Amino acid sequence: MSDWQDVIAESALAEGENTVVDVDGTDVAIFKIDGQCYAIADVCSHDGGEIASGIVDGDEIICPRHGARFCIKTGAVTAPPAYEDIDCFPVRIEQGKIQVRDNRWD
Repeated sequence: MSDWQDVIAESALAEGENTVVDVDGTDVAIFKIDGQCYAIADVCSHDGGEIASGIVDGDEIICPRHGARFCIKTGAVTAPPAYEDIDCFPVRIEQGKIQVRDNRWD
């Protein structure tokens, strides 16, 4: 089981913003939506490119290259051309820090 990692100060991520951090060698996009933080792998399952620079529409991220859509809260694909979900990671706030852990190998 992986450990929780401090990735960014909670105050450094404004509502509606996102940032990309490294979690155990994986690029992870952290989003703040409606006061909650969410973490998904920064990779589109359609073409393997980054996803974080896409447009956020509610709780979805739109791939900047081909328009595939993913739920930021769950990583679930919501519109083609992607058909596979992207990884979603647990997030918590501890002592003002956003923490993420990679639970894929637990």
